[in-house]
Amino acid sequence: MVRIIMHGCSGRMGKVIAGIVEQDPEVRIVAGVDIFDDGKADFPVFDRLSACAVEADVVVDFSNAKAVDALLDDCVAKGLPVVLCTTGLDEAQLARVEETAKKVAVLKSANMSLGVNLLLKLLKDAARTLAPAGFDMEIVERHHNRKVDAPSGTAMALADSINEAMDGKYHYVYDRSQVRAQRDPMEIGISAVRGGNITGDHVVIFAGQDEVVEFHHAAFSRSVFGKGAVEAAKFLAGKPAGKYDMADVIG
Repeated sequence: MVRIIMHGCSGRMGKVIAGIVEQDPEVRIVAGVDIFDDGKADFPVFDRLSACAVEADVVVDFSNAKAVDALLDDCVAKGLPVVLCTTGLDEAQLARVEETAKKVAVLKSANMSLGVNLLLKLLKDAARTLAPAGFDMEIVERHHNRKVDAPSGTAMALADSINEAMDGKYHYVYDRSQVRAQRDPMEIGISAVRGGNITGDHVVIFAGQDEVVEFHHAAFSRSVFGKGAVEAAKFLAGKPAGKYDMADVIG
């Protein structure tokens, strides 16, 4: 049984993960950390990890960037591995993640979905085959109208996966409206759509002469990210210090 401390337990994703854990006999949430406690959790809730004296195997974090610095310090102090799901970290915080990974196991990924991370793996093979054959590569991502960043972190991870397979030879184009010119064959186009309550939708297009190959991933609820986080927690428990990502989980 993997014992989890849920950091950000009162947030939307914290509650999603609690529901997933209830259905999984291999894991259990033994404590939560959040500055707000609505009293509905069936485990003790603390305002900071340093105040938690409950024995655990791993921390799962879905909180906010402001809480990450203290979380990393506390994980090092307690020797606890952490699945870091919070996004929007600045350069200083990303450097701090690297330093923390020298002392405890840290798993960080641009997207916690198992399906997206399998897609990242498949795209490398597709790019190695199709790009040299002259296929153009485009990414279209769609999200809800409340999402403030564009393109999405997942779209960038998809582009980076393709580019990594091609030794970084390609450049990214986000907006063609300012340049009236033929498409550069060494570009990856990335387009963003915002509307309604679309949870997350990504299409990667390989367009060649007389044929098109598409990879499509659609998330219909936040539970896909929660399920990935739980699987990551199972994987990370007991691991030595180091930097891990979801590729290690599905590998």
